[in-house]
Amino acid sequence: MSIFSRLADIISSNLAAILDQAEDPEKMIRFMIQEMEDTLVEVRATSARIIADRKQARRKLARLDEVKQEWQRRAELALSKGREDLAKGALLEKAKLADVAESLEADLEQLDDALTKHDEDIAKLEAKLREAKTKQKTILARQETAESRLKVRQRLHDDRIDDAFTRFEQMERRLDAAEGEVESYDLGRGKTLAEEIAELEAESAIDEELSALKSRFTKTREKGSVADERK
Repeated sequence: MSIFSRLADIISSNLAAILDQAEDPEKMIRFMIQEMEDTLVEVRATSARIIADRKQARRKLARLDEVKQEWQRRAELALSKGREDLAKGALLEKAKLADVAESLEADLEQLDDALTKHDEDIAKLEAKLREAKTKQKTILARQETAESRLKVRQRLHDDRIDDAFTRFEQMERRLDAAEGEVESYDLGRGKTLAEEIAELEAESAIDEELSALKSRFTKTREKGSVADERK
């Protein structure tokens, strides 16, 4: 396949349709991007050669114009000296150069047309390349998301996780049983002497604190009554 037919196929292709039909869209898009980049390099190289040929053709035209003017000057000189034969020969040389210049101008026009088409093709190819790279990012993102979701689903449906939770529940039931057994030893057991004395001591401390509070409250009221009588 030539560079130009490959370029035409790429530019006219519908990337979305191609990817929909591909068995491996991610692999296909990588191949397409590589193909576009390679084609773009080749088209740019061809364009560079055309530009160089066009510059060379223009230099030749400029040189031919100078030589034609020189033969014109020689023809005029020969005619002024009465040498019509030499003037005719000079004009003949000038005509030959004019034919060469005309052919060269036609070539230059073809080079200009080719360069214009290459410029258009490069613009279209770059647009397709951007489209392909955008689709590549989208495909990769969707693929990563799908793989992540698949891993989560696999973990959620993994029997090992269910087994682990079952073991946790069994361990909690054993701990509940052990704690219940410990607490059962306290059921129906009377208070020890030390516990009863500790309760008495606590009640005595509370009584003392209550008595002190009452005393402070009584003194406060008495002071208030004396102050009222003095008024």
